Amino acid sequence: MAEAVFKKMIVEEELDSKVKVDSAGLGNWHAGEKPHKGTQKILDTYKVPHDWIRSRQITSKDFKEFDFIVAMDEDNVSGLSKFGAVDKKQVFRLLDLVEKSKVKNVPDPYYTDGFEEVYDLVFEGCRILLDVVKAKLEESKI
Repeated sequence: MAEAVFKKMIVEEELDSKVKVDSAGLGNWHAGEKPHKGTQKILDTYKVPHDWIRSRQITSKDFKEFDFIVAMDEDNVSGLSKFGAVDKKQVFRLLDLVEKSKVKNVPDPYYTDGFEEVYDLVFEGCRILLDVVKAKLEESKI
């Protein structure tokens, strides 16, 4: 869900030629699959394109290819440590960016059926992540 939401924001800001957005999971049990039907439904509700999304497993190459590895929860951050020491400037939870948020771990809507709640959390986190990415792009111009 976060990949689709953030990609839409990047496209709307006309940054898609400068910013690569991709998502990956720690496991490979859903590799090659589309998002969960509940995720597809909520993305359709908010007119967020998602037909191109397919699940894949994260690799060590991702740590070299991406400036940011944004996790949904603390378990994900912990799981990413299998790739070595986690640089907190590169790897962080999405909701760590939302200072006022009392929730810091995005719940898995597969278990909670809270797709609307997750969309709201992801949208807010991605909105702030967009500002972070734009600042990084400006910084790299210097």
